Amino acid sequence: MEQAQGLVQIIALTLGVSWASGINLYAAMLTLGLLGATGHADLPPGLEILTHPFVLYASGLMYAVEFFADKIPGVDTGWDVLHSFVRIPAAAVLAAAASMEIGPAAQVAAAIIGGGLAAGSHLTKASSRILVNASPEPVTNSALSLTEDMVVVAGVWTAINHPIFFCIFLALVLAAMIWILPKVWRGIRTLWRKICFWRQQKPSDTPIPLPKADIQAIENDK
Repeated sequence: MEQAQGLVQIIALTLGVSWASGINLYAAMLTLGLLGATGHADLPPGLEILTHPFVLYASGLMYAVEFFADKIPGVDTGWDVLHSFVRIPAAAVLAAAASMEIGPAAQVAAAIIGGGLAAGSHLTKASSRILVNASPEPVTNSALSLTEDMVVVAGVWTAINHPIFFCIFLALVLAAMIWILPKVWRGIRTLWRKICFWRQQKPSDTPIPLPKADIQAIENDK
């Protein structure tokens, strides 16, 4: 019974750290590291490195940078593009490390699933931000970013302390992602068509005001 419970905890943590890393890698690493360092969580051997002071400092520094970059419209999209090459492979590494106790085959499987799960959450976040940035006001962007940060921290904590509940939660999140992603991409295509249409407008399509001398001459002819 204890062995089965331990396996469920490892699976939940593996899925949790992968999903969270796709949204905010540094928040996920910092949360795990702080929980392990303060004794509020027993991390698997492969993730104990996150409790090292150097790793904590690096995670905290990068989270601080992302905290501000993620709340500036336009900058957040560029940040997401750059982190397409960071979040997904890092999630695969963390997933493999979390499942180290199960065996090499499980590590490979965890890396594959973890990378795919992170790619899905990262794609959902990045594409949603493109639509949100189309709005001229910055409040929605900041509110969405804060919500993502809180969800990541809460998700990692739940995966450690309530693994079964987290697995149910993650299943609902995946269903929501499958439902929302096509709609988001349709919105992005519509936005792109509008941008292309505006760029293709010729200057001649816009009325050019006549000089005052020409207007005076027309009035005199009348």
